[in-house]
Amino acid sequence: MYPNLAGKTAIVTGASKGIGKGIAERFGKEGMNVIVDYLSDPASAEDTKATIESNGGKAVTVQADVSGEEGVRKLMETAISEFGSLDVLVNNAGFSEGAPTEELTLENWQRVLDVNLTGAFIASREAVKYMTDHSIKGSIINITSVHQTIPKVENAHYGVTKAGLRMLTETMALEYAAQGIRINAIGPGTIDTPANPVHEQDEEEKEKTLAKIPMKKVGVPAQIAAAAAWLASSEADYVTGATLFVDGGMTLYPSQLNN
Repeated sequence: MYPNLAGKTAIVTGASKGIGKGIAERFGKEGMNVIVDYLSDPASAEDTKATIESNGGKAVTVQADVSGEEGVRKLMETAISEFGSLDVLVNNAGFSEGAPTEELTLENWQRVLDVNLTGAFIASREAVKYMTDHSIKGSIINITSVHQTIPKVENAHYGVTKAGLRMLTETMALEYAAQGIRINAIGPGTIDTPANPVHEQDEEEKEKTLAKIPMKKVGVPAQIAAAAAWLASSEADYVTGATLFVDGGMTLYPSQLNN
């Protein structure tokens, strides 16, 4: 636990399920105020909110599409009106619709870029504006992937967004280091989530999955959330521009990933 996080306000995009939900709920345990962003599942967002509050934090759910400026403004305005500040931004919202590159439509390509990369840019831009204007030494955490480094077949658009998010992280970290605003990334490996339900795989599929992970086990959202809490805390106040891979060692031998 990180006592300095208590009472601070965070926006977590895509917080109704999976990794985003895990991060938002961990922030609740830290006694934080959390803006729970969701796109289309209000019931799951309310469940996240309830868990945050039972953990000791405060929360507000907000329906917002982060791929556009209007949705991001809605999140920012809610954070400020409800809790009076913004200290932490977690750009977690993202998705992929896999397809061989020759079958990838421009609409599919653009939608993945809009959500995964452009949305993170807009939110980060607005967050640093607020933080610099109010002299807040805040933290921005971008959820990337091992695929910011490792190509993923039939997911050219997804890989491009994660590699781009890594460069956005490093560029903004350099720009705002002097103001005390830290910008880092977390690169998850294989995490058991509703979007990637490894627990539902048959034994043969599980063996193939585990063969790509040196630690021979799949991660869970709470492990990504633990990394996010640390990066947001003062314990990491000399860390900026870094990607923390939480991947069971997957990035240690990327040549095996697409076998």
